[in-house]
Amino acid sequence: MDNYNQGTLLIVDDIQANVSVLYEFLTTNNFKVLVAQDGKRAIQKVKYAKPDLVLLDVMMPGIDGFETCRILKEDENTKEIPIIFMTALADTVDKVKGFQLGAVDYITKPFQHEEVLARVTAQINFSNLKKQLEARTCELEKRNMELDAFARTVAHDLKNPLNAIIGYSEMLTEECVVGILPDTESIETLHMVKQSGHKMVSIIESLLLLAGVSKQTNIKIQPLNMSDIIEQVIQRLAYMSKEFQADIVLPDSWLVAQGYAPWIEEIWVNYMTNAMKYGGKPPRLELGSEQDDNMIRFWVLDNGDGISEGAELFTPFTRLHTGNLEGHGLGLSIVQQIVDRLGGEVGVETYQNEGCKFYFTLPNV
Repeated sequence: MDNYNQGTLLIVDDIQANVSVLYEFLTTNNFKVLVAQDGKRAIQKVKYAKPDLVLLDVMMPGIDGFETCRILKEDENTKEIPIIFMTALADTVDKVKGFQLGAVDYITKPFQHEEVLARVTAQINFSNLKKQLEARTCELEKRNMELDAFARTVAHDLKNPLNAIIGYSEMLTEECVVGILPDTESIETLHMVKQSGHKMVSIIESLLLLAGVSKQTNIKIQPLNMSDIIEQVIQRLAYMSKEFQADIVLPDSWLVAQGYAPWIEEIWVNYMTNAMKYGGKPPRLELGSEQDDNMIRFWVLDNGDGISEGAELFTPFTRLHTGNLEGHGLGLSIVQQIVDRLGGEVGVETYQNEGCKFYFTLPNV
C-alpha cells in the first residue's frame, strides 16, 4: 500500500480496547489518528485540530455521543466535519436519531475492519469532493462577477471618454472650417481630448491586467528590490504628481519580501494614484514597510478625509467617490487579486478627517 496520508481521523470512545483496535488498523492504512476519551475533550480537539472525519461512540459517560454530535453540528466552525457513529446498539431508533443530528453513517460493534475502512474512505472521498465543488463554485462566482465588471466597465466607463473625444473633435473640426484655430480655448480642448484618450487607455490596460492575473502562470517569485520598484512607479506617475503637486515621503530603507515585481509595481501605482486623487490639497503620501508576523506589510498613508467604515473597496467595480473625482472601479480589485495570488492580504485603515492607510502584505524572505 502507498505510504501517503489519507486524512486525519478523531476516534472518540471511552473504552481503551476499542480505541486500540481502531487506532492500529487505521494507522496501518495511512490515516493520521487522534483520540479523545469523552465528549468534552472531543469537542475541544475538533475545534483546534479540524479532523477530516470523527468516529464517535454513542454510549459515553458525561456528554454522550448524541449530545457531542449536536454541539459540533451547531458550531459554524465544525458543522461541516462528517461524523460516523459507533455503537453496539442495534436499535433502529438510535440510528435514526444519529442521522437526524447530522451523522453521515453508522458502524456497529464489534468492528469489521473492511467495513470500517470502506465507510471511512467513502466519507473522506465524499467530503473532499464536496470541498472541491464548493471551491470551484466560489471560483466560478468570482469569475462571473469579474465578467460583469468587464461588461459594465466597457459599457459605462469607456463610453464617457469616447463621447468626450467625439464631442471635442467635432468642435475642433467646426473651428478649423471657420478658421478660428489656433487659440487658447482650442488648445485647452485638445488637452481634454488627450486626457480622455489617456483615460480610455488606462481602463483598457486595467481590464487586460485583471484578466491576466488569474490566468498567468509563468510568474517568477523572488526577493523584491522595493527601492527600484518605487523608482519606476514615481517615474510613471510623474505627470500626475506634478499636476496634483504631491509630496511623496519615502522611507530610508525597505524590508525585503517575496513577490513578482511587475505586479507589485501595479499595486503601488493603484495605491499612490488613489492617494493623490483623494488625499489632501496638496496631497501628502507617506510610504513604508513593517514586520507583520511572518509577513512584510507595505503601506501608503495619505492626508485626505478618510473613508466611511465598512466600505467594500476591494471588490470588482466598487468605486471611490470624493468630490468630482471618481475611479473606474477596477484598480483595487486588481490589487486584491494580485495579493491573493502572492499569498498576502490587503486592507485599509481609515482615520476620519486624518487620511487613510492602504496596505498589502507579502511573505517574508
